[in-house]
Amino acid sequence: MRKQIPNIAGGLFLIFLLIFPLIYGRADYDYIMHILITGFFYAILAASWSMLSGYAGQFSFGHMGFMAIGAYTTGLFCHYIYISPEPTGLCWETGFFGQWLVVVNPIGVTSTTLTQDCLRQALAGWGGGVEVTSMPVPLGILLGTIMGGIAGFLIGMLVLRLRAAYLALFTLGFSEILKATISAEIDITRGQAGLELPPLYPNGVTWFGSYFEPTDKIPPYYTMLALLIVCLLILTWLARSKFGLFVRALREDQDAAAALGVNTVRYKVLVFTITCAMAAAAGAVQGHYVQIITPNMLFLLQMSLVVAMAVIGGIENFVAAAIGAILLQVALELLRNSFVIGGIEVDMTIWRLVFFGILLMVTLRFFRNGLIAPVIHYFRREGVAEETVAKRATLTGPGGGPHRAEAPD
Repeated sequence: MRKQIPNIAGGLFLIFLLIFPLIYGRADYDYIMHILITGFFYAILAASWSMLSGYAGQFSFGHMGFMAIGAYTTGLFCHYIYISPEPTGLCWETGFFGQWLVVVNPIGVTSTTLTQDCLRQALAGWGGGVEVTSMPVPLGILLGTIMGGIAGFLIGMLVLRLRAAYLALFTLGFSEILKATISAEIDITRGQAGLELPPLYPNGVTWFGSYFEPTDKIPPYYTMLALLIVCLLILTWLARSKFGLFVRALREDQDAAAALGVNTVRYKVLVFTITCAMAAAAGAVQGHYVQIITPNMLFLLQMSLVVAMAVIGGIENFVAAAIGAILLQVALELLRNSFVIGGIEVDMTIWRLVFFGILLMVTLRFFRNGLIAPVIHYFRREGVAEETVAKRATLTGPGGGPHRAEAPD
């Protein structure tokens, strides 16, 4: 029965998350919902990074880079590509199933009428007589996920022959180069000014007879939660399959796994590609939720936060890493409230990071597999010793020796 406690607790926690938006009614509703949506976002990143580093032993600092690839792919797709019933005569365009696929020219951060993009000039000339359609957000998210996976595959083929610190340094360099490129290409990405994205549901959405505005929190909440559940199910299926066995063998001893016939490069590239695609999907959905993306999402501090969440939750258990990310994100936000002790005001906007750092150091020193994973492991291992003793007893004789088959008469 005790073995089922993690499943029961996980089921109750999931039910709580599913019904929370429907039962919570305080004045800070939007703020709390934003914290949880962001927590789900970090949970996807922490869980996928846990599969990559904790299961496969590939320590990468480029995870946020692939997240940004997903976000900027869908951002550029929705920002620059439109469907028009009439040719503009000004933009680059091509026929598309009886319509015109229009690619808007990049104009950077300028917004004057002399430098406005070609589509706005065409719309002004039409005088409102032509309706132009933007590209669907789900297609942009799908493209962002695919591009993240492709980038992960290419980078993996290039660098996954490296090991340990060399892989970490290469992926860190990749992330910094990507950040510098996005910041420099102001005409296309708008640099530090940020690229605006349409809402996750631009026209609102009707669920179960209720209409939600594009700015409502419930649709993105359930969308990000659904994406988290799908990612965890995929990771669970992979971990329990032959694929999971092989990547764990790579973590324990790559040379021994290769000697036993495991194609080490293939499985390292596969796990790298899958986890990068998950990070890209999370970045694409989060980008449409916040409706603006900047190169700041690639700061090393953000990657360090994901790593710390995975380590505190349990780096060798992606479910524990996801739970740890959600709980830590909630705790970090709730600790922003300052308080007074002995007439001295404690500014928690600064000290909360100190407490977080102390928690991380204590975890690394005394709880090498995190704070949540050992609890799950404790209940999962209940009764294993008794089963082992019973199996050994069946293989030994009454005097402690092994059973021997009796010769026929």
